[in-house]
Amino acid sequence: MAKEIDRTIDESDLAQARWGVFVMSMSDGRVLYSRNGDKLFTPASNMKIYTTAAGLDLLGEDYRWRTSVYADKQPDSNGMIDGDLTLYGRGDPGLDSSGKDGLPVLALELWQHGVRHVRGNVIGDESYFRGEMYGLGWQWNDVQWYFGAQPSALTIDANAMELTIAPGSKFGNAATVKLQRENRYVHLTNNTTTGERAAPTSIGINRGLSDNEIRVWGEFPAGGRGFTAYLSVYNPALWAAALFKAELLKQGITVDGEPRSREFRAAEAERFDPQNALEIAFAEGRTLGEIVHQTNKESNNLYAELILRTLGKERGSLAPDPDPRKNRERGDDEAGVAVVKSWLDRNSIPINGLAIRDGSGLSRLDLVTPEATARLLVAITRTKSAAVFHDSLPIAGRDGTLKPRLLREAGKVFAKTGTLTYDHSLSGYATTENGDVLAFSIFCNDATGHVDPIHLIDEVTRLLVAYNARSATK
Repeated sequence: MAKEIDRTIDESDLAQARWGVFVMSMSDGRVLYSRNGDKLFTPASNMKIYTTAAGLDLLGEDYRWRTSVYADKQPDSNGMIDGDLTLYGRGDPGLDSSGKDGLPVLALELWQHGVRHVRGNVIGDESYFRGEMYGLGWQWNDVQWYFGAQPSALTIDANAMELTIAPGSKFGNAATVKLQRENRYVHLTNNTTTGERAAPTSIGINRGLSDNEIRVWGEFPAGGRGFTAYLSVYNPALWAAALFKAELLKQGITVDGEPRSREFRAAEAERFDPQNALEIAFAEGRTLGEIVHQTNKESNNLYAELILRTLGKERGSLAPDPDPRKNRERGDDEAGVAVVKSWLDRNSIPINGLAIRDGSGLSRLDLVTPEATARLLVAITRTKSAAVFHDSLPIAGRDGTLKPRLLREAGKVFAKTGTLTYDHSLSGYATTENGDVLAFSIFCNDATGHVDPIHLIDEVTRLLVAYNARSATK
């Protein structure tokens, strides 16, 4: 097997790229193959298995996030709340504006609680998490897209919105550009034109880095096929407050004030303490096990980042900073990273030199080794969450990001994919032809050529499935 893997890589058009491969037997722990196994690589979305494994083991698959609505006091006899209404998030990745556990349920709870009129503002509060707005090492041109959405403690509708673009009714008219949900907190400027049928599509989209100003420009050919782009929302806590106010009005609750937002950097006099407020409604989202399933199957960056911050908030005491002052001020993203590293160390996984900067792998500053990744895959099988973690991984030829890949090996490979420009990865479990299970990690970095590294990664994975341990030991 080792000779076949070496030949496959060395005789390919991608031999100049940096390759790291580490393969272990799950039955006896033998290292079957290592190529730069202890060297550092950019993992891309393979970072998610670090976050989700530690999250499941330390928080438990049944962990749920709670989103609350607070007021200063009960509504009076006329149903009036004489003050602000606070929508307080604790990092629920799945809160939405229309689902059965989302904003409509919270608005209905308020109505059933007797609320008919709010004299103050609706405040979207994301102060539960401390930390930076984005992951350290994220690229600026990623953050306008859904996969670079802000990991806010008050996340709503995945902090993203749909923008649909199609040709106009006739040549020379502006193309049709529509947001899924129009409101005054998002401003759309349409500078497009409808071109001739044979014209190429040359549409550009930009959302400001620190606002919700969306500009669309360029030419869309008449008769061309429309498409949808998914943009991230700046200040999702304000977006959530605006959506919640609209839901309250639909429920028949009048609101005198405006949507507002609040974060952990608020002045001391403006900070909110849930312990000194009255919770009058709440919603609990899906379990962590369900969220991890979607995180790994679909490679959801936002979900992974919220799991990391939840780890920092809920389990940060497991990995305190030695400096008490730094410990008090560190962000929950930093604390989450410390918790993940501590979990790796406790499971005898080598962490020397590992650089973890986010939970999703979108950061260009993440550096891990194939060996640490494969040993993590072995370690998580010894926990109570082993089955949930295993089942969250994409299945070759069947679902998730592996559905179109390894079709001949369908059902024999459960693995997390990873892709950034020039960097690709695949780590998980492969069942061999004689029923043995291998834990493996394959990284390809600095692949700047025209050949797709994914095909070569899949070729290496096929060699693992074809491996016959009994034959090899005779």
